[in-house]
Amino acid sequence: MAPGVSDTDGPGLADIDVVVLAGGLGTRLRGVLPDRPKILAPIGDEPYIAFLLDWLAHEGASRIVFSLGHRANQVQSYLATNPPHGLCVDSVIETEPAGTAGALRFVAPKLSSDPVMVMNGDSFIDANLSEFLRAHREGECGVTILCVELPDVSRFGRIETDDRNRVTRFAEKDPDRVGAGLINAGVYLFDRTVLDDIVRGDAKSLERDVFGSLGDIGAHVVAGTFLDIGTPESLAAAEAILRPYRRRPVQ
Repeated sequence: MAPGVSDTDGPGLADIDVVVLAGGLGTRLRGVLPDRPKILAPIGDEPYIAFLLDWLAHEGASRIVFSLGHRANQVQSYLATNPPHGLCVDSVIETEPAGTAGALRFVAPKLSSDPVMVMNGDSFIDANLSEFLRAHREGECGVTILCVELPDVSRFGRIETDDRNRVTRFAEKDPDRVGAGLINAGVYLFDRTVLDDIVRGDAKSLERDVFGSLGDIGAHVVAGTFLDIGTPESLAAAEAILRPYRRRPVQ
């Protein structure tokens, strides 16, 4: 899908709560980003959060809830100073690091939609989120993972799927396995019943604890641009990759 193109026909994101997980410590970036959280990492002369909010607004989202932790005050200050046009933004601060599943327990009281979209705050995927939502509803799984095809998956864990677009296996990261494959793009849709089970439980990690205990998990596969800003190398390359997707000032 080219920058600036989005299919808004059919079910859209206007009534879906979008949770952005942005409470991590950013350990791998500490040497190049010692004084701010990853979501405020500079991409040229703007923080990454500006690109993220711009993309979500373009995709039709209307309500964003940030799950914050490390240096949360900086993110809240940015949002207060630069309120995004056309988006309702809220935030919750974790009292201590609780993992990706634990973070959902903190934000759950702020969420009312069914399903709920959850995404990592340090990655970008050029995907049509309305199509993702449509695929989730048609697939009738309690959870659907947005997956992306990459020419080299050695930096990431892999996902294997069947001909029904169901996840059959989560494979651990293997630097020696060079080649094409599917990875988890860090964007999920959870039916409310599954989210409620997570809130009642004690799991810390969505990837390690929750997904392994579920039955059918849907996979929606795309082939768009993917960027994880979690390493110094990928952060250095981010401006060239993301600049074509910047459509308007976030203000």
